[in-house]
Formats: sequence, structure tokens, C-alpha cells
Amino acid sequence: MEQKKFDINSFIGMILLGGILLYWMNSNKTDETTDTEIKTEQVVSTSKNTTNTNTENKPVFESDSLKQIAFNNKLGLFAHSAINGVDGTSILENELVKLTINNKGGQIIEAQIKNYKTHDSLPLYMIKDKNASFNINFGTTDNRILNTKDLFFEPTISKNGESTIISMKLKVADSQFLEYRYEMKPNDYMVNFAVRSQGLSTVINSSNPINLDWSLKGYRHEKSLKTENTMYSYYYFKTEGEVDYLNAGKSDIINNVDWVAYKQHFFTSNLLTDTPFNNATVTATDLVKNEEIDTVYTKLYELKTPLTLSNGELNYNMKWFYGPSDYNLLKTFEGTNLEETADLGWGIFGFLNRTVFYPVFNFLKGFLSNFGLIIILMTIVVRIIMSPLVYKSYLSSAKMKVIRPELTALNEKYPGKENAMKRQQETMAIQRKAGVSMLSGCIPALLQMPVFFALFKFFPTNLALRQEGFLWAPDLSSYDIIFNLPFNIPFYGDHISLFPILASVAIFFYMKMNQSQQANMQAPTQEGMPDMGKMMKYMIYLSPVMMLFFFNNYASSLSLYYFVSNLLTIGIMLVIKNYVIDEDKIHAQIEENKKKPEKVKSKFRQKIDTAMKQAQEQQAQQKKK
Repeated sequence: MEQKKFDINSFIGMILLGGILLYWMNSNKTDETTDTEIKTEQVVSTSKNTTNTNTENKPVFESDSLKQIAFNNKLGLFAHSAINGVDGTSILENELVKLTINNKGGQIIEAQIKNYKTHDSLPLYMIKDKNASFNINFGTTDNRILNTKDLFFEPTISKNGESTIISMKLKVADSQFLEYRYEMKPNDYMVNFAVRSQGLSTVINSSNPINLDWSLKGYRHEKSLKTENTMYSYYYFKTEGEVDYLNAGKSDIINNVDWVAYKQHFFTSNLLTDTPFNNATVTATDLVKNEEIDTVYTKLYELKTPLTLSNGELNYNMKWFYGPSDYNLLKTFEGTNLEETADLGWGIFGFLNRTVFYPVFNFLKGFLSNFGLIIILMTIVVRIIMSPLVYKSYLSSAKMKVIRPELTALNEKYPGKENAMKRQQETMAIQRKAGVSMLSGCIPALLQMPVFFALFKFFPTNLALRQEGFLWAPDLSSYDIIFNLPFNIPFYGDHISLFPILASVAIFFYMKMNQSQQANMQAPTQEGMPDMGKMMKYMIYLSPVMMLFFFNNYASSLSLYYFVSNLLTIGIMLVIKNYVIDEDKIHAQIEENKKKPEKVKSKFRQKIDTAMKQAQEQQAQQKKK
């Protein structure tokens, strides 16, 4: 068998073939690396562009033919928005508020009130982490029901003078779209907001209802969950020119709605409209199941209302307001009545707060920065204004003290239930001749009650006091704590507040001092009637305890006011008793009054005397029978 010889030509060919193969593999790897670097540079460039324009853009998908067919089947005419939509956000911001608007849904997904913090010093958000939703539900002429919250809007940021505008467009085509237009001015909580469509008259099915849904779960912001959630958080709305509110757990259908406000004690989320909503359903739901458990959300607020087309298009001019529920701020929005959401009380209580207490407080605030001192000075002003009423009440007490021996003798002269009517007639005759009236002592006390209830609303809702400290209280808008209890006392709480204790001690000494005055104002106890003197003794001890329990979870500013107010009242009463009232002069004046001829009775007085005389005659006839 012949042995094969070495073939030099075959060996050279194999070397050349191996070299070609190595060259091709190395060249291919270089091309892949280059492609990867190019793609990385594109992503970085997009990211930089996002930072500059406050918009983060990332394609949701590629517009290949299969996906285009799928979205055409699902969204019909609005497939354009899904095919060209990008996931991202835009920022609308000024010195007061920061809004983050999502391309998906075109809605606000974050609303931060910049100059305020929560009770635990965190940034204060009205909207965050999907606690709110703004959606328009509508039908299309190609038989589809769509929700704007599921569709992608295309953002455009522009300037109009000093105002910043973000236009979010949900497009069918470049000339056919639904637009949400946001316009923010510098140093303004109010944001102009428009919902309008262009070229959609042949796209939106007018035979289907178009519904706007806006809901928000309110975050807890304050230390006292009880006061924030149950006493100062309501669903406000303006309808038929009047402002009304809705309690939690309620739902109502209303017409001609100019605005709705989701009020959360010191902060509020408002939607205002130039074209009133009709047949709107408003709902408030309490989300707090147990106040002792740390709570994230307090209430759920909901608005559901149909929108109407004008010439086949949507055209609504609205406004957003995310900001503090500050009376001084809200009253600057003239014609809106938004200041009524500041909750200053109804009737005369709100009138006193608006016309007396806020002007006095604002005046003092212009000179002092310590709000504890402002409250003390304000209390002094109020007590000085009310001192004539204290004087009138004490004067009536002194007069009743002078004629009390005569009234006691009258009770002895006409004893028994059978003489009750006669005894009452004679008592009134003595008081009339002496120029003394029971009402003259009661009326000054009653006139002070509106002040009490007005300030009960004024201090806990006054935003200027929020997180302002005084002495040991770090926040005058909430309760102070000197000791945390390891357990919870029903109706009292799990802590001890010092200002309510001081206020309770002050009211005890005030009532103790006032006891003799009240005893003088009362006629001697008649047979068959309750002993008012004994009841007053019980109230001396019961009232301070009630106040201690009631105010332990309330604003420390309110307890501070009542503490200082009672101290001042005690001082005023001591001055009146020791330096103003002269009982000898009062007695002499009463004796002079008795000598004067009795004044002509008024018609009302005559009717009362006639009725009492008839009752006395009937009583005598029954006695004879």
C-alpha cells in the first residue's frame, strides 16, 4: 500500500481559511459592541432630555403591525393614543404647590403643598401613591366605552407670560383630540384647568352618557385624629348659590354645582367649574375604623357627574385648588364663597369670628410673632369688651341679695302648693317695685354664650396656629402632652394635657366664687320646686371634670384661652365686688323705687297678670270643691 505524502498546498489553504474565519468573528463582535454603545447613548440622551423638560419618556411598545391591529380592535379610533403613547410625567410647580401630572390619564398623581409639613414633619401631600383618580368615561361612534384614566395623553409644556401651561392631549389624530389644559400662575394655589375637545363630534357618541368621576382618599395630616376626622373634615359643595356640606357615610344628588371641596381640617382639595354640574352624586365615606390604630387615610370623597356636549364637543373651564383651608386666603377668591369651608361656625358664631375675632387676631399678628402671647392679648381684649356684661350680672345679683329677705318672708306668708300662684304674683310685684328683674341677671350670661361657641370654632380651625409652639405646647392647633399614659381612658385619651388641667382649675375657682352671686339671683326655694342651690353645688365640681375630659384632645390654644379668660373674669369680679358695687347705695335706691308710683303695665305684662289671676281663681274653685 502506498503511503500518502505531505501536501503543502492543502496545508496553506487550511491556514488561509482559518484566518478568514477568525477575522469574520472578530468583525462581527465589534459591530455588536458598536450597536450596544449607540443604543446606550440614545437612552442617556433621552434621560437628559427628560430632566430638562420635567418629562420622563419611555416607549410603552413598538408600533409593529400586530400590536397596531390589537389596539385598533380594542380602542378603535383612539388606538393612535396607545400606539404613540409614552409612559412619563410632567411637573407643574410654583412657590406654593407642586403638581405631578401623568401621561397616562392626563391626571394629577401627586399634589404637594410645599410650605407645610405633616404632624410628624413629613412633606405634606394631598395626592400621592394612587390615592386619587380623575376619569372621564365616554362612548365612541365605533361602539366602544373608554376611560381616560387608561389612555395615554401627549404632553406639551409652554409659557404664557409668567404662567406655565401643560397641555395634555388624548389624540385620535393630530387635529382631533381631547385636551386637559393646566395653567399655573406664580404664588397662587388656584390652577386653571380646562377640559375641551376638538374635532371629536363625529367620534364621541352623544347618545351615551359622558361621566366625570373624581375621587380622593384623604391622608391623615394632624396629630389629633379625632378632631381632624370627626370634627373638622367635611364634604363641602356650592349649589344654588348656597354652600352646604355632607357628613361621612352620606350620599346626595345635587344640581347646579359650582364647586366641590374635599375638606381635611386645615387643608382642602377643590374642583371649581364655570359650567355648573347637574345631577351630580356626592359621597363621603369614613375610612377610620379604630382611632387607636395608626391611620393612613381618614375619608373617601367622591364626585360623579355627567358632562354635556356643546355642538358635539366638550368645553368646560374649571379650576383646581390644592392648599390650606385658611379663611384669610380663601376670602381673596371673590365670588366663590370658598371661605365658608374654613368652618367658622354658623349664624351669629360665624359672624363674630368674621367681623370681630379674625380682625383682632390679624391686627395683633401684625405686631407679634409669638402666637401664645397673641392669644393672651386677644383674651384680654375680649374680656374688657365683655366686662360691662359681667358688671350688669353682678349688679343684678346685688339687687336680688337686698330684696331676698322680703321674698323669704313672702314664702312664709303663703306656704303650700295651693298658694303657689299667689306667691308668684307677689314675688313679681316686689321685684317690679324694687326695679329688679330676674332676666337682668340671665341676659348678660346668655349674651356671653355666642362668644364662647364662636371661639370654640375660631382657635381649632385657625391655620396660623398650626405647628406654632408656646411654653410646653409644640403645636397650639393640637393638644399638648406632658405625660403619655400606657393605656387609654375612655373619652379622655392616652395622654395628659396640662392646659386643660389649668383651665379646669380656673373654672372651678370661678364657679366657686360665682356661687354666692348665683345664690342671690335665685328666689328662695318654693315648695314642690327643685333646689337650684344644691344643683349649683354639684355643677361646681362636675363642670371642671367635664371640661378636663372634653378638652384633653382639643387644641391647646382653646384651653389656653379659657384658662386666661377665667383668670381675668375672676379678677374683674373681685374689682367689681370690692371697688364698684356698694350694697348700701343699692338698698337705698330700691327703697326709693318702692316709693315711686308703679309704671303703666305693658300689654304683655297685662296679659301675664290676667292669665295668672285666672289660674289663681280656678285653683281657688278647685280647692272649694
